[in-house]
Amino acid sequence: MTARCVVLDIGGVLEVAPPTGWLQRWEQEANLPAGAVAGRMADVFRAGSLGTISEAEVVAATSTRLDVSQDQLDRFWTQMWDEYLGTLNVELFEWFRALRPRYRTGILSNSFVGAREREQERYGFEDITDLIVYSHEVGLAKPDQRIYALTCERLAAAPRDMVFLDDAPEAVEAARAAGWQAVLFHNTAQAIAEVRICLTS
Repeated sequence: MTARCVVLDIGGVLEVAPPTGWLQRWEQEANLPAGAVAGRMADVFRAGSLGTISEAEVVAATSTRLDVSQDQLDRFWTQMWDEYLGTLNVELFEWFRALRPRYRTGILSNSFVGAREREQERYGFEDITDLIVYSHEVGLAKPDQRIYALTCERLAAAPRDMVFLDDAPEAVEAARAAGWQAVLFHNTAQAIAEVRICLTS
């Protein structure tokens, strides 16, 4: 079945963002026990990923719950965003950008409050695609079936029209369950080749 819409994930796909170990180092520097951030901030980070609190509220909660200095707090967020944004997968970016106008394109990302502004400033994603669906803006996250339906609606496309590329197996399986074609990202050459098959067969 030939697809006519190509939708990509961001982290691990359009952005190369391997773990850097910054959080463990930061906890040591801030004299916090290992795992303190995950233990104290899990609900806040979840809320930030679904947009139920603002970025300012996330920062305020971090300051209160971790009880660290302003300098330590500033370093926390700088290092977090550095890892989150990673570096651009230039080859995939250029290939994806060139798909328009022959195909409609979209980005579907489990994200965090503040991501749109930073990713636009650094990489200009809004300039290369027809649609970006961020979890923190729509209040839904992969693998929730509703976010795939919403993406179809916003692209004015049926599930059979979609091909999706993601590095998370659960997101790929959910896309297939929603009636999309989906490719699991392993590397750029493999991903482009498999998406092309969906666009031509």
